[in-house]
Amino acid sequence: MDSHFGLMNVWQQGDFVTKAVAVLLIGMSLASWIVILIKAIDVIKYKRLAKQSQDFWHSEDFATALAKLGKDDSNPFRVLALEGREAAAHHRNTKAHLHDALDVSDWITRALRNGIDEFTARLQTGLAVLASVGSTAPFIGLFGTVWGIYHALMSIGSAGQATIDKVAGPIGEALIMTALGLAVAIPAVLGYNALVRGNKFVLTKLNSFAHDLHAYFVTGARVQSGGDATVVPLKKV
Repeated sequence: MDSHFGLMNVWQQGDFVTKAVAVLLIGMSLASWIVILIKAIDVIKYKRLAKQSQDFWHSEDFATALAKLGKDDSNPFRVLALEGREAAAHHRNTKAHLHDALDVSDWITRALRNGIDEFTARLQTGLAVLASVGSTAPFIGLFGTVWGIYHALMSIGSAGQATIDKVAGPIGEALIMTALGLAVAIPAVLGYNALVRGNKFVLTKLNSFAHDLHAYFVTGARVQSGGDATVVPLKKV
């Protein structure tokens, strides 16, 4: 058999549709791997920040606790702490607004929930790409295979030779498109599942931290009439 199986041979012998399918699958693979790597780095970072947030509550006051969270504005635990503090101060010092109908607990809950929702949306960015690649790549590869087999059979029929050595090569090369589709889809699906589990862990820690913040700001923070927040110790000493 003169022809050899391989993606390069498929590319050389394929028509425009076959090449377009191959390029599309390769592009989907690159996109999924980029998303997997970037989001995996983010999950590792947020897991590390979640562990560091445990030190927040082992502080004498809020200022010291906040300093332990660092100055990184992308730290969701620091962002929640700041938003909770600002919500408590704003509610207790501002008069004649509609939010005065809400007690401080509801107001702080709303502020913390908004912060968590914004972070959740940012955390899940890119997962739609993996879901789309994982669900569509096998069918795109299958389409490339069907198209390749169709043209292979048409070529064999026009040549008038249907021996096994003439059929096996073109059809075998067309089946490579199905394998390529699976090779693209499987990492995307596995990456998606791994990232979802990682995101769930981070969000669980963030929600727990938000609950603790809510209890602290409702029962522990006091805002003086001058506008400066006097914060009681985070722990008994």
